[in-house]
Amino acid sequence: MNNNQAFADSLQRMADLIRQQHSSLDIMPLSPVGEFQTRTVSLETLMREVTECLSASFRQRPAHDFPMLHFAWGKCRVGSTALTNLFGTMGMPSYYQPVKAILRDAMVGSSLRSWIVPSASNSPNIFSKETMGPYVLAESLFNPLQILIDAGYPRHRLHCIMLDREPASSLASWIEKWSDRASEKTLIHNYVAAALNAVRVENYARRHGIPVTRYVYEVSKEPVSSVRILFDRLGLSNSFAEKAVTCWRETGLDQADNARVIWPSEAIIYDVPNLHTSDTAYRYQRRATSLLSQTVLDVLERCGVNDVYRASVAGCVHDLGLTRATSAKLFGDWFAAAA
Repeated sequence: MNNNQAFADSLQRMADLIRQQHSSLDIMPLSPVGEFQTRTVSLETLMREVTECLSASFRQRPAHDFPMLHFAWGKCRVGSTALTNLFGTMGMPSYYQPVKAILRDAMVGSSLRSWIVPSASNSPNIFSKETMGPYVLAESLFNPLQILIDAGYPRHRLHCIMLDREPASSLASWIEKWSDRASEKTLIHNYVAAALNAVRVENYARRHGIPVTRYVYEVSKEPVSSVRILFDRLGLSNSFAEKAVTCWRETGLDQADNARVIWPSEAIIYDVPNLHTSDTAYRYQRRATSLLSQTVLDVLERCGVNDVYRASVAGCVHDLGLTRATSAKLFGDWFAAAA
């Protein structure tokens, strides 16, 4: 068996386990990966350590002191940072993957620093985004929503926003941004895991009575109307301001200096130059996919990544109440396949 076939078989086995939501995923030993993960440890252990860290600051607080957390989850490179900035420009504290930052410290055995959530009396609404991937499997399979709930964040103070993006575009972005730090096979492997993990996270949210809104990146082709609908659905109509969607620079709030966006303290290895494109507004950015071979594109279909995206499109159309004409314009053939 050649290396390519061995990789394909290994990837397929992992994809099958994730789609089955198999319990072995939680207990299998995850081997070290360079500077990103320096200990052999299971996902279950990492999740428990992060939960215990957060629990120490959550457990003494009454439920009414927790702000309403609009919690966005998705694989990396789905427009989540732009959305983080957008919520910040709307005037609420907006957090950049606070739970994942703790997980990354746990992967290298560092001391863990908790996420200090503001009081609801000062900040009745906050936003946070958590992304899956790209460097190690634990980043692609962990469930930050479960960590929050197990640590004591009140369920009735959570709304889950499930993010997604057209699969080839987001994978092409992974390879472009991180191919100097991880092999293409590693990135493809972790990308498939992250994409399929969406089903596990969404199912967890629904089992625990957490409201879910599906929000797919391609709706940012019509940014003002899409964001307005999203804010209406989240109960944030009074916070919506069209200018915050269209004129970031004009208000002095771009991705680099938005004081409302709270970035975690992370190791220097996670500092990737030009990872986030500075822009003057919230808008759709097209990603070329020509660097992906047909073999790689076939993997996305065979492993079920495209199926997850089709379901995301159908869910987004439903949750945002998009018309057939608008959906066809935003999603093209993907909408036809999802309908």
